[in-house]
Amino acid sequence: MSQEKPQISDEYAENITRTEELAYELRIQEVMTKDVYCLDPDIRMGEALNIFQEKRFSGAPVSCDGELIGIISIEDLIRALRNNNLDAPVSEYMTTSPVTVNAHDPVVEALKTFARTKFGRLPVLDKDKKLVGILTKGDISNGLLNALQRDYHEEELIRYRASHLFEDIVSGRTSLILRYDIRKGDFLHGGNASSKIKRALLRLGASPQIARRCGIAVYEAEMNLIIHTNHGGTIRIEIEPHKITMEAYDDGPGIDDIEQALQTGYSTATHEIREMGFGAGMGLVNIKRCVDEMRLISSKERGTNLYMIMYLNDNM
Repeated sequence: MSQEKPQISDEYAENITRTEELAYELRIQEVMTKDVYCLDPDIRMGEALNIFQEKRFSGAPVSCDGELIGIISIEDLIRALRNNNLDAPVSEYMTTSPVTVNAHDPVVEALKTFARTKFGRLPVLDKDKKLVGILTKGDISNGLLNALQRDYHEEELIRYRASHLFEDIVSGRTSLILRYDIRKGDFLHGGNASSKIKRALLRLGASPQIARRCGIAVYEAEMNLIIHTNHGGTIRIEIEPHKITMEAYDDGPGIDDIEQALQTGYSTATHEIREMGFGAGMGLVNIKRCVDEMRLISSKERGTNLYMIMYLNDNM
């Protein structure tokens, strides 16, 4: 197959910043506010107003016996004031069944939820659906800044490169193969494979732009295996001096209409998956913009194979 024109320019690759990369690496639990102040559903709106003024809150979770049952905001307090109803219980004005995020998810999933809902804060739940934190955009900004500072110091201390790995090996074809098994529904470990692959590429001497592009492409492929397959699948990476070949494959259920699957926003994710903040229909679109070549082969009998290729300069 002839080498196609890259889907992403060098100028665009440089704009995939380390900050964007960290949004895929960091978990929500690493940046959230853990000391959560919760309101009782039976307290009066007037008391909630005093608490908001004293603690400078703009919103707070409402819990009963340790279970999240709602969230109250400044907007809710304003409604109570307009109704001259500050004696009403918080439960009367709170938002029930609030949108939440999972502590173990990557920060990028919280950013997608913020963009979709336009909310200012999101309660954070652990794997047992217990409230463990609250997340704001400010928390994310601070978390990313702290991670960038740690990044710099760690790289100064432990960074090493194996950029001449292939030079002293004489063979007809030399490559390094990495393989990762991905389980269906394993959101707890979603993104682990992409992080490991990105780290390996950097240590092999790949440029940050190449590592970022590969990391984002593999992350999206990894999440597709977690969300859309029958049993999960496999991520396989082959690193050669002139190219990186990434493959994600599974044993079903296949894609009915590949052309439709490549359209922005198209998704077969269930309502439950969408409620978790996944399945926005951007995965294949994001992959295509990050790699030089993408092929998708699928059938109900044999499952789906996604091939992603990135061509390298002589110095990676």
